[in-house]
Amino acid sequence: MRPSVPDAASGEAGPPSQRESTMLRAALGARVAGHSNGPSIDEIEATARVLVADDDPATLELIASALRASGYDVETAPDGEAALERVSRGGIDVVLLDAVMPRLSGFEACRTIRGLSDDFVPVVLVFAKTDQQSRVAALQIGADGYVCKPLEQTELLVSVAAALRLRRAHARMKATREKLERLRTYDALTDAYSFVQLHERLDAEFARAERLAEPLACCVLDVDRLKVQNERGGRSLGDAVLRGVVEVIKASVRESDVVARYGGDEFFVMLPATHFAGSLVVASRIWRDVAAGTFTAPQAPAVEAKVTASLGVALFPSRDVRTKDSLLQALEAALLESKRRGGNRLCVFQQEGFIYTPSGDAGK
Repeated sequence: MRPSVPDAASGEAGPPSQRESTMLRAALGARVAGHSNGPSIDEIEATARVLVADDDPATLELIASALRASGYDVETAPDGEAALERVSRGGIDVVLLDAVMPRLSGFEACRTIRGLSDDFVPVVLVFAKTDQQSRVAALQIGADGYVCKPLEQTELLVSVAAALRLRRAHARMKATREKLERLRTYDALTDAYSFVQLHERLDAEFARAERLAEPLACCVLDVDRLKVQNERGGRSLGDAVLRGVVEVIKASVRESDVVARYGGDEFFVMLPATHFAGSLVVASRIWRDVAAGTFTAPQAPAVEAKVTASLGVALFPSRDVRTKDSLLQALEAALLESKRRGGNRLCVFQQEGFIYTPSGDAGK
């Protein structure tokens, strides 16, 4: 049975903070040692870090002791302003805020915590009042829960555990969003940009080239006879070749250039602010380095693959390349001509026809 609390009208009670402490001690004191019927340590994260903010030191220590006895790592703050400063440094999993505090109230601190960062930190407000208006106001400003004084240990622990579940759910959703964004941005096999990201970047770079009257050179590379490598060493060898070709391409370009997966065995290289001569230098280096490379799969390191590549190059602006679509058509035409002539060569699209350089002797 909870000990009675002196009525404020009787004159026996002290200041409000002392009355809060007395009521909390009555509710929590007998069970702080761990005799709890709340969630077990297996049902919560024992290493979770909880920040408790209250301007009454006795109340603060009482709540902190109850949480520590249940396995939580607890930090304390004397007011809302100190709580904000601590949350901003990171590492806090749940925040318990007394609704009424000097300098910065729990309501104001909760509202500010919501805008601190992308790292979601659940906030539980602690009320001395139990009226509906206060509870509704707490939810309206973004609080994730509330408890009322005098606190029952079970209610306190259940509220913290619920807030932790909410934090874990947000963390899982954030990780899923990041994974989906990465899959959308990068090719899973080669870590080159994805087809979707390529076209977004191409739109942006083409618009920039038009606006600033700068050249935009592009190159499409096709790995010659990749099917042969798949038949020799299995799909793992073919995948290793594709990954290795991307590494060769990335080693030959600038950080500002774009390397993307364009098809099953095709890659797109975008060279912003690069003139005709510069694009030929880069494309020729890629062509030679691919032919000079040796590729192996981790699953079968004894099986080595040597491949060649066919490349098509086009430049914006030129007489027949005035739009993004015409640039892509010119690239496809140059690559097709390179493959039609036997592969292992570099073909440059120009209005008078195709220029072939080099002759295609590499890797033979």
